[in-house]
Amino acid sequence: MNPTMQPTRIEKNATDVCHMVLDSATEDVLAVGPSPAVIDGLVAVLSQHESAPTVRLLATESVLKEAVGEFTDASAIADLVADDVLSLRASAARLDGPLLLTDERVVSLVTTDERAAGLATDDAEFVGAARNHYADYWTDADPFNLRTPPLSRVQETLETEFDAELADDFEAMRIALAESEGDLDEVDISLLTAARNEALLYDISTWGESVGLASRATFSRKKTHLEERGLITTEKVPIDVGRPRLRLLLGDDRLQEADAGEVVAVAAGLLAAVQ
Repeated sequence: MNPTMQPTRIEKNATDVCHMVLDSATEDVLAVGPSPAVIDGLVAVLSQHESAPTVRLLATESVLKEAVGEFTDASAIADLVADDVLSLRASAARLDGPLLLTDERVVSLVTTDERAAGLATDDAEFVGAARNHYADYWTDADPFNLRTPPLSRVQETLETEFDAELADDFEAMRIALAESEGDLDEVDISLLTAARNEALLYDISTWGESVGLASRATFSRKKTHLEERGLITTEKVPIDVGRPRLRLLLGDDRLQEADAGEVVAVAAGLLAAVQ
């Protein structure tokens, strides 16, 4: 066997290949042309790894948009970006890959429906040339604008602005949302969480805008949508000065009887029934 070639590593999935690569990397890793599955694998490893190297992720804009299409995925990526563990750039050029380039080797990922393989070389001259080559692509690419707030910030501010019970309800609904195939999104579950805890629309929408989740106008529009379909109701709460504010309440008995983790499925079913 050529001494500069490493044996092919066959793993269960792309996440395991990413784990293998990041565990042995001593400097930053450049990920080039990753598929959404490889991005998921990198995020999973970085989120669990206390001493992982930093990763520069270079992909086409369409792939990055797909990777951050769901709130849970996007907010987890945002956490890593905020912690300076991960950086994202969108390239207009056609990219080879998926490739993971460390300081010591280049790994090409090949995936099938059931397994994933890491084809690697540690030839020093080739590794150096490859890193320089793709570093130029990185320099020419544009930073990717991630608009979703970090999940940790969402969780911490919910507990600070409201209480632990409301924050726990949101977390249960967020986990359920990640597994749901319905049309609900992070603003919907914020409103349902607020309604389950009888919070004010003003308070949850102000929180959502300040944390970067969505504008108050979006919260208002979503509230109207859920209210028209009977998922939530409101009651007026007088204040000293100005118009009364609206308290959010769950509007359907099935939602009122559901656990927080079940609310998403029940709400999705109710919305589907009236569409």
